[in-house]
Amino acid sequence: MAVPRSWDVFCHVVDNFGDAAVCWRLARSLAALPATQQVRLWIDELEVLHALVPEIAPGVAQQSYAAVEVCRLVEEPCFGAPADVAVDGFGGGLPEVYAEAMVERVPRPLWIVLEYLSAEPWVPGHHGLPSPHPHLPLERYFFFPGFGAGTGGLLREEGFAARRAAFLNDPKRRAALWRDAGVAPPAKDARLVTLFGYEGAPLGELLDAWAGAEPVWLAVPPSPLASEVAAFLGASGAAGQSRRRGALQAAFLPFLPQDRYDELLWAADWNFVRGEDSFVQAQWAERPFTWQLYPQSEAAHLPKLDAFLGVYCAGLPAEMAAPLGTLFRGWNGVSLQPGELRRTWAALTRHREALRLHAREWAARAAEAGELAMNLASFCAERLK
Repeated sequence: MAVPRSWDVFCHVVDNFGDAAVCWRLARSLAALPATQQVRLWIDELEVLHALVPEIAPGVAQQSYAAVEVCRLVEEPCFGAPADVAVDGFGGGLPEVYAEAMVERVPRPLWIVLEYLSAEPWVPGHHGLPSPHPHLPLERYFFFPGFGAGTGGLLREEGFAARRAAFLNDPKRRAALWRDAGVAPPAKDARLVTLFGYEGAPLGELLDAWAGAEPVWLAVPPSPLASEVAAFLGASGAAGQSRRRGALQAAFLPFLPQDRYDELLWAADWNFVRGEDSFVQAQWAERPFTWQLYPQSEAAHLPKLDAFLGVYCAGLPAEMAAPLGTLFRGWNGVSLQPGELRRTWAALTRHREALRLHAREWAARAAEAGELAMNLASFCAERLK
Protein backbone atom coordinates (compact mmCIF):
# COMPACT_ATOMS: atom_id res chain seq x y z
CA MET A 1 0.00 0.00 0.00
CA ALA A 2 1.42 3.39 -1.04
CA VAL A 3 0.18 6.58 0.56
CA PRO A 4 -0.62 9.30 -2.03
CA ARG A 5 1.74 12.26 -1.65
CA SER A 6 0.73 14.39 -4.62
CA TRP A 7 -2.68 15.32 -5.99
CA ASP A 8 -3.95 17.10 -9.09
CA VAL A 9 -7.57 18.31 -8.80
CA PHE A 10 -9.22 19.34 -12.07
CA CYS A 11 -12.20 21.70 -12.00
CA HIS A 12 -14.31 22.78 -14.98
CA VAL A 13 -16.69 25.48 -13.78
CA VAL A 14 -20.22 24.65 -14.94
CA ASP A 15 -22.69 25.29 -12.10
CA ASN A 16 -22.11 28.90 -11.09
CA PHE A 17 -19.80 28.86 -8.05
CA GLY A 18 -20.60 25.37 -6.75
CA ASP A 19 -18.02 23.38 -8.73
CA ALA A 20 -15.19 25.73 -7.78
CA ALA A 21 -16.33 25.85 -4.15
CA VAL A 22 -16.30 22.08 -3.73
CA CYS A 23 -13.00 21.58 -5.58
CA TRP A 24 -11.32 24.32 -3.53
CA ARG A 25 -12.49 22.76 -0.26
CA LEU A 26 -11.28 19.37 -1.46
CA ALA A 27 -7.86 20.71 -2.51
CA ARG A 28 -7.45 22.50 0.81
CA SER A 29 -8.46 19.39 2.75
CA LEU A 30 -6.06 17.17 0.80
CA ALA A 31 -3.24 19.65 1.44
CA ALA A 32 -3.88 19.32 5.19
CA LEU A 33 -3.35 15.54 5.21
CA PRO A 34 -0.07 14.55 6.94
CA ALA A 35 1.34 12.59 3.99
CA THR A 36 0.59 15.22 1.34
CA GLN A 37 3.54 16.97 -0.25
CA GLN A 38 1.84 18.72 -3.16
CA VAL A 39 -1.69 19.65 -4.23
CA ARG A 40 -2.40 21.41 -7.50
CA LEU A 41 -5.84 22.75 -8.37
CA TRP A 42 -6.33 23.16 -12.12
CA ILE A 43 -9.34 25.40 -12.80
CA ASP A 44 -10.56 26.96 -16.02
CA GLU A 45 -12.12 30.08 -14.44
CA LEU A 46 -9.85 31.71 -11.89
CA GLU A 47 -12.23 34.65 -11.73
CA VAL A 48 -14.86 32.42 -10.09
CA LEU A 49 -12.36 31.11 -7.55
CA HIS A 50 -11.21 34.68 -6.83
CA ALA A 51 -14.78 35.61 -5.84
CA LEU A 52 -14.81 32.74 -3.35
CA VAL A 53 -11.22 33.23 -2.18
CA PRO A 54 -10.18 36.87 -2.72
CA GLU A 55 -6.55 36.06 -1.89
CA ILE A 56 -6.31 34.20 -5.21
CA ALA A 57 -5.49 36.64 -8.02
CA PRO A 58 -7.57 36.09 -11.18
CA GLY A 59 -4.82 37.32 -13.49
CA VAL A 60 -2.01 35.07 -12.22
CA ALA A 61 -1.85 31.75 -14.05
CA GLN A 62 0.07 29.94 -11.32
CA GLN A 63 0.10 30.85 -7.63
CA SER A 64 0.08 29.27 -4.16
CA TYR A 65 -2.33 29.85 -1.32
CA ALA A 66 -3.25 27.77 1.75
CA ALA A 67 -0.71 25.10 0.72
CA VAL A 68 -2.47 24.64 -2.64
CA GLU A 69 -0.85 25.45 -5.97
CA VAL A 70 -3.59 27.06 -8.06
CA CYS A 71 -3.14 26.84 -11.84
CA ARG A 72 -5.27 28.17 -14.68
CA LEU A 73 -6.49 25.33 -16.87
CA VAL A 74 -5.98 26.45 -20.48
CA GLU A 75 -5.97 24.70 -23.85
CA GLU A 76 -2.31 23.62 -23.77
CA PRO A 77 -0.95 23.97 -20.24
CA CYS A 78 2.39 22.65 -19.10
CA PHE A 79 1.40 20.05 -16.54
CA GLY A 80 4.78 18.58 -15.74
CA ALA A 81 4.72 15.08 -14.23
CA PRO A 82 1.25 13.80 -13.27
CA ALA A 83 0.52 13.50 -9.57
CA ASP A 84 0.00 10.24 -7.70
CA VAL A 85 -3.74 10.87 -7.93
CA ALA A 86 -5.71 12.93 -10.46
CA VAL A 87 -9.17 13.97 -9.27
CA ASP A 88 -11.60 14.64 -12.10
CA GLY A 89 -14.08 17.03 -10.47
CA PHE A 90 -17.67 16.06 -11.31
CA GLY A 91 -16.65 14.13 -14.41
CA GLY A 92 -15.50 17.17 -16.35
CA GLY A 93 -12.70 15.05 -17.79
CA LEU A 94 -8.91 15.26 -17.78
CA PRO A 95 -6.99 16.87 -20.64
CA GLU A 96 -5.93 14.24 -23.16
CA VAL A 97 -2.25 15.15 -22.91
CA TYR A 98 -2.39 14.71 -19.13
CA ALA A 99 -4.12 11.33 -19.43
CA GLU A 100 -1.48 10.16 -21.91
CA ALA A 101 1.25 11.23 -19.48
CA MET A 102 -0.44 9.15 -16.77
CA VAL A 103 0.02 6.06 -18.94
CA GLU A 104 3.75 6.72 -19.22
CA ARG A 105 4.36 7.40 -15.54
CA VAL A 106 5.74 4.63 -13.32
CA PRO A 107 4.15 3.87 -10.96
CA ARG A 108 0.83 4.45 -12.69
CA PRO A 109 -1.26 7.25 -11.09
CA LEU A 110 -4.90 6.84 -10.11
CA TRP A 111 -7.77 8.58 -11.90
CA ILE A 112 -10.63 9.44 -9.52
CA VAL A 113 -13.94 10.80 -10.79
CA LEU A 114 -15.49 12.82 -7.96
CA GLU A 115 -19.24 12.49 -8.43
CA TYR A 116 -22.10 14.66 -7.23
CA LEU A 117 -23.57 14.13 -3.80
CA SER A 118 -26.71 12.02 -3.55
CA ALA A 119 -28.60 10.02 -0.91
CA GLU A 120 -30.18 7.75 -3.52
CA PRO A 121 -30.05 4.05 -2.55
CA TRP A 122 -27.99 3.00 -5.57
CA VAL A 123 -24.99 5.14 -4.53
CA PRO A 124 -23.23 2.66 -2.16
CA GLY A 125 -23.36 -0.02 -4.85
CA HIS A 126 -21.60 2.23 -7.37
CA HIS A 127 -19.16 3.97 -5.05
CA GLY A 128 -15.56 3.00 -5.82
CA LEU A 129 -16.31 1.03 -8.98
CA PRO A 130 -13.72 1.18 -11.78
CA SER A 131 -14.46 1.92 -15.43
CA PRO A 132 -11.92 1.44 -18.23
CA HIS A 133 -10.89 4.44 -20.29
CA PRO A 134 -12.29 4.11 -23.86
CA HIS A 135 -8.87 4.03 -25.55
CA LEU A 136 -6.10 4.34 -22.95
CA PRO A 137 -4.91 1.59 -20.56
CA LEU A 138 -6.31 3.46 -17.56
CA GLU A 139 -9.10 2.80 -15.11
CA ARG A 140 -11.23 5.57 -13.65
CA TYR A 141 -12.67 5.04 -10.18
CA PHE A 142 -15.99 6.67 -9.32
CA PHE A 143 -15.99 8.24 -5.88
CA PHE A 144 -19.39 9.22 -4.50
CA PRO A 145 -19.88 11.57 -1.56
CA GLY A 146 -22.67 10.38 0.68
CA PHE A 147 -24.40 10.26 4.03
CA GLY A 148 -23.73 6.76 5.26
CA ALA A 149 -21.72 3.54 5.11
CA GLY A 150 -20.44 2.53 1.71
CA THR A 151 -20.01 6.10 0.46
CA GLY A 152 -17.20 8.66 0.45
CA GLY A 153 -18.72 10.78 3.23
CA LEU A 154 -18.84 14.58 3.18
CA LEU A 155 -16.18 17.28 2.98
CA ARG A 156 -15.42 18.79 6.38
CA GLU A 157 -12.24 20.84 6.48
CA GLU A 158 -9.60 20.45 9.16
CA GLY A 159 -10.24 22.75 12.10
CA PHE A 160 -13.87 23.31 11.13
CA ALA A 161 -15.36 22.63 14.56
CA ALA A 162 -12.89 24.94 16.31
CA ARG A 163 -13.47 27.71 13.74
CA ARG A 164 -17.24 27.48 14.14
CA ALA A 165 -17.07 27.42 17.94
CA ALA A 166 -14.74 30.42 17.99
CA PHE A 167 -17.18 32.39 15.83
CA LEU A 168 -20.26 31.49 17.84
CA ASN A 169 -18.57 32.20 21.17
CA ASP A 170 -17.06 35.55 20.23
CA PRO A 171 -19.45 38.53 19.86
CA LYS A 172 -16.67 40.53 18.17
CA ARG A 173 -16.37 37.98 15.37
CA ARG A 174 -20.11 37.95 14.84
CA ALA A 175 -20.18 41.75 14.80
CA ALA A 176 -17.36 41.75 12.23
CA LEU A 177 -19.48 39.63 9.88
CA TRP A 178 -22.17 42.30 9.67
CA ARG A 179 -19.72 45.20 9.70
CA ASP A 180 -17.76 43.79 6.78
CA ALA A 181 -21.02 43.11 4.93
CA GLY A 182 -21.96 46.77 5.36
CA VAL A 183 -25.22 46.17 7.26
CA ALA A 184 -26.42 46.60 10.83
CA PRO A 185 -26.59 43.39 12.89
CA PRO A 186 -29.94 41.61 13.26
CA ALA A 187 -32.29 42.61 16.07
CA LYS A 188 -31.93 40.24 19.03
CA ASP A 189 -35.61 39.26 18.97
CA ALA A 190 -35.67 38.53 15.21
CA ARG A 191 -35.37 35.14 13.58
CA LEU A 192 -32.36 35.23 11.26
CA VAL A 193 -33.04 33.56 7.90
CA THR A 194 -30.54 33.40 5.01
CA LEU A 195 -31.76 33.21 1.42
CA PHE A 196 -29.65 31.84 -1.43
CA GLY A 197 -31.30 30.06 -4.36
CA TYR A 198 -31.95 29.55 -8.04
CA GLU A 199 -34.54 31.36 -10.10
CA GLY A 200 -38.07 29.99 -9.89
CA ALA A 201 -38.36 29.24 -6.18
CA PRO A 202 -41.88 30.08 -4.90
CA LEU A 203 -40.73 32.93 -2.70
CA GLY A 204 -43.86 35.11 -2.69
CA GLU A 205 -45.83 33.18 -0.06
CA LEU A 206 -42.87 33.00 2.28
CA LEU A 207 -42.26 36.73 2.01
CA ASP A 208 -45.90 37.30 2.93
CA ALA A 209 -45.55 34.92 5.86
CA TRP A 210 -42.38 36.59 7.11
CA ALA A 211 -43.90 40.05 6.83
CA GLY A 212 -47.01 39.11 8.75
CA ALA A 213 -45.80 37.03 11.66
CA GLU A 214 -42.98 37.17 14.22
CA PRO A 215 -39.94 39.36 13.42
CA VAL A 216 -37.76 37.89 10.66
CA TRP A 217 -34.37 39.33 9.67
CA LEU A 218 -33.64 38.13 6.14
CA ALA A 219 -30.00 38.07 4.97
CA VAL A 220 -29.96 38.19 1.17
CA PRO A 221 -26.63 37.54 -0.57
CA PRO A 222 -26.61 37.89 -4.37
CA SER A 223 -28.68 35.26 -6.19
CA PRO A 224 -31.62 35.33 -8.59
CA LEU A 225 -33.94 35.52 -5.57
CA ALA A 226 -32.56 38.88 -4.42
CA SER A 227 -34.46 40.83 -7.10
CA GLU A 228 -37.78 39.31 -5.98
CA VAL A 229 -37.09 40.31 -2.39
CA ALA A 230 -36.18 43.82 -3.54
CA ALA A 231 -39.41 44.13 -5.54
CA PHE A 232 -41.47 42.97 -2.54
CA LEU A 233 -39.87 45.66 -0.38
CA GLY A 234 -39.71 48.41 -2.98
CA ALA A 235 -35.92 48.42 -2.78
CA SER A 236 -33.12 48.44 -5.33
CA GLY A 237 -31.40 45.45 -3.76
CA ALA A 238 -28.02 47.17 -3.73
CA ALA A 239 -25.46 45.67 -1.35
CA GLY A 240 -25.69 47.28 2.06
CA GLN A 241 -29.33 48.31 1.63
CA SER A 242 -31.87 47.35 4.29
CA ARG A 243 -35.66 47.57 4.05
CA ARG A 244 -38.63 46.66 6.25
CA ARG A 245 -42.17 45.55 5.47
CA GLY A 246 -44.29 44.53 8.41
CA ALA A 247 -42.37 42.07 10.56
CA LEU A 248 -39.83 41.42 7.80
CA GLN A 249 -36.49 43.25 7.76
CA ALA A 250 -34.27 42.34 4.82
CA ALA A 251 -30.60 43.22 4.40
CA PHE A 252 -28.95 42.89 0.99
CA LEU A 253 -25.42 41.60 1.36
CA PRO A 254 -22.46 41.81 -1.02
CA PHE A 255 -21.05 38.59 -2.46
CA LEU A 256 -19.38 36.88 0.49
CA PRO A 257 -16.12 34.94 0.27
CA GLN A 258 -16.48 31.25 1.04
CA ASP A 259 -15.29 31.42 4.65
CA ARG A 260 -17.50 34.43 5.36
CA TYR A 261 -20.55 32.68 3.88
CA ASP A 262 -19.87 29.75 6.21
CA GLU A 263 -20.08 32.19 9.12
CA LEU A 264 -23.39 33.52 7.83
CA LEU A 265 -24.81 29.98 7.90
CA TRP A 266 -23.55 29.47 11.46
CA ALA A 267 -25.13 32.73 12.63
CA ALA A 268 -28.57 31.95 11.21
CA ASP A 269 -31.68 30.32 12.62
CA TRP A 270 -32.73 28.91 9.23
CA ASN A 271 -30.79 28.66 5.97
CA PHE A 272 -32.17 28.46 2.43
CA VAL A 273 -29.36 26.99 0.32
CA ARG A 274 -28.85 25.59 -3.15
CA GLY A 275 -26.63 23.24 -5.14
CA GLU A 276 -24.02 21.17 -3.32
CA ASP A 277 -21.45 23.25 -1.45
CA SER A 278 -23.86 25.43 0.54
CA PHE A 279 -26.06 22.34 1.05
CA VAL A 280 -23.24 20.50 2.82
CA GLN A 281 -22.18 23.56 4.78
CA ALA A 282 -25.77 24.14 5.93
CA GLN A 283 -25.72 20.67 7.47
CA TRP A 284 -22.44 21.30 9.29
CA ALA A 285 -23.92 24.59 10.53
CA GLU A 286 -26.30 22.49 12.67
CA ARG A 287 -29.24 24.72 11.82
CA PRO A 288 -32.58 23.89 10.16
CA PHE A 289 -32.38 24.51 6.42
CA THR A 290 -34.18 24.19 3.11
CA TRP A 291 -32.32 22.85 0.09
CA GLN A 292 -32.99 23.81 -3.51
CA LEU A 293 -31.52 21.41 -6.05
CA TYR A 294 -30.39 22.52 -9.47
CA PRO A 295 -33.63 22.27 -11.49
CA GLN A 296 -33.63 19.61 -14.20
CA SER A 297 -36.02 19.00 -17.07
CA GLU A 298 -38.99 16.71 -16.43
CA ALA A 299 -38.40 17.17 -12.67
CA ALA A 300 -35.51 14.71 -12.78
CA HIS A 301 -34.10 16.29 -9.60
CA LEU A 302 -37.07 15.32 -7.44
CA PRO A 303 -36.09 11.65 -6.82
CA LYS A 304 -32.77 12.94 -5.50
CA LEU A 305 -34.65 15.32 -3.20
CA ASP A 306 -36.97 12.58 -1.95
CA ALA A 307 -33.99 10.31 -1.26
CA PHE A 308 -32.41 12.96 0.94
CA LEU A 309 -35.66 13.69 2.76
CA GLY A 310 -35.96 9.95 3.42
CA VAL A 311 -32.71 9.88 5.37
CA TYR A 312 -32.88 13.38 6.89
CA CYS A 313 -36.43 13.02 8.21
CA ALA A 314 -36.00 9.44 9.42
CA GLY A 315 -37.11 9.29 13.05
CA LEU A 316 -38.74 12.73 13.05
CA PRO A 317 -42.30 12.86 14.40
CA ALA A 318 -44.91 13.26 11.68
CA GLU A 319 -45.83 16.76 12.88
CA MET A 320 -42.32 17.87 11.93
CA ALA A 321 -41.45 15.53 9.05
CA ALA A 322 -44.61 16.29 7.06
CA PRO A 323 -44.30 20.10 6.94
CA LEU A 324 -40.53 19.87 6.42
CA GLY A 325 -41.10 17.64 3.40
CA THR A 326 -43.77 20.02 2.11
CA LEU A 327 -41.43 22.99 2.40
CA PHE A 328 -38.56 21.19 0.63
CA ARG A 329 -40.79 19.89 -2.17
CA GLY A 330 -42.63 23.16 -2.68
CA TRP A 331 -39.33 25.04 -2.77
CA ASN A 332 -38.19 22.66 -5.52
CA GLY A 333 -41.16 23.14 -7.81
CA VAL A 334 -43.77 20.65 -6.60
CA SER A 335 -47.19 22.26 -6.98
CA LEU A 336 -48.88 23.14 -3.69
CA GLN A 337 -52.27 24.53 -2.79
CA PRO A 338 -52.52 28.33 -2.44
CA GLY A 339 -51.42 29.34 1.05
CA GLU A 340 -49.84 25.96 1.79
CA LEU A 341 -46.27 27.26 2.03
CA ARG A 342 -47.39 29.94 4.46
CA ARG A 343 -49.20 27.39 6.65
CA THR A 344 -46.20 25.08 6.43
CA TRP A 345 -43.83 27.77 7.68
CA ALA A 346 -46.16 28.50 10.59
CA ALA A 347 -46.25 24.80 11.48
CA LEU A 348 -42.46 24.52 11.43
CA THR A 349 -42.11 27.66 13.55
CA ARG A 350 -43.94 25.88 16.37
CA HIS A 351 -41.19 23.22 16.41
CA ARG A 352 -38.15 25.46 16.04
CA GLU A 353 -36.23 24.15 19.06
CA ALA A 354 -36.89 20.51 18.19
CA LEU A 355 -35.83 21.11 14.58
CA ARG A 356 -32.64 22.79 15.77
CA LEU A 357 -31.86 19.79 17.95
CA HIS A 358 -32.57 17.50 15.00
CA ALA A 359 -30.16 19.49 12.83
CA ARG A 360 -27.45 19.03 15.44
CA GLU A 361 -28.10 15.29 15.73
CA TRP A 362 -28.19 14.92 11.94
CA ALA A 363 -24.77 16.54 11.58
CA ALA A 364 -23.36 14.04 14.07
CA ARG A 365 -24.88 11.13 12.13
CA ALA A 366 -23.63 12.45 8.80
CA ALA A 367 -20.12 12.71 10.24
CA GLU A 368 -20.12 8.99 11.02
CA ALA A 369 -19.45 8.25 7.33
CA GLY A 370 -16.04 9.90 7.74
CA GLU A 371 -14.50 12.97 6.17
CA LEU A 372 -14.37 12.81 2.38
CA ALA A 373 -10.73 13.83 1.83
CA MET A 374 -9.49 11.32 4.42
CA ASN A 375 -11.72 8.60 2.95
CA LEU A 376 -10.42 9.41 -0.52
CA ALA A 377 -6.80 9.18 0.64
CA SER A 378 -7.46 5.77 2.22
CA PHE A 379 -9.26 4.57 -0.92
CA CYS A 380 -6.32 5.60 -3.09
CA ALA A 381 -3.71 4.16 -0.72
CA GLU A 382 -5.31 0.73 -1.13
CA ARG A 383 -4.97 0.92 -4.92
CA LEU A 384 -1.66 2.67 -5.52
CA LYS A 385 1.24 0.37 -6.28
